[in-house]
Amino acid sequence: MTEVPNLLRLLATHSVTLLNFAELSRTAGIAQSTLKRYFALLEMLFLVVRLPSWERNPGKRLVKAPKVFLPDSGMLCHFLAATAESLTARPGLPGPAVETWVLSELLKHVAFSSLRLSLWHYRTQTNIEVDFVLENRLGQITGIEVKASATVDGKDFKGLRHLQETESTRFQRGIVMYAGR
Repeated sequence: MTEVPNLLRLLATHSVTLLNFAELSRTAGIAQSTLKRYFALLEMLFLVVRLPSWERNPGKRLVKAPKVFLPDSGMLCHFLAATAESLTARPGLPGPAVETWVLSELLKHVAFSSLRLSLWHYRTQTNIEVDFVLENRLGQITGIEVKASATVDGKDFKGLRHLQETESTRFQRGIVMYAGR
């Protein structure tokens, strides 16, 4: 049974992207119904996380594409053949590894928070996005943008500004996490 390990390797290359079962099915050569069963198994084993899309309308949240993550950044780097040497040879860290690490920390926070937070991602049809959205029970949201670079500039705030403008009554704050000082 090599399908599941191969699926994990494939999901590693698609980690931090929108989940598309049709594309994964074609690439893996696995029937979509079988792929969905394997995916559900990987989710139950906490090897894969499906991060739903935030939308003001709860009904739309159910139909918008979630992002897929391998929530263990070490496992992600292993499947992507990223060694300590290859990571230190390049300046900065790969964006998907950093975003995955932030996801794993946010999942811990959400699990133990007394505020009953929920975690989402945000993406518009015009591809304006915010990596993570935390929502409390009152519907108030905090946007979190993750950058692997050591510097940030105005364009790094584009998604957060859009979220603030379109959800001014719900938006509490925006955070840009980056590797600099």
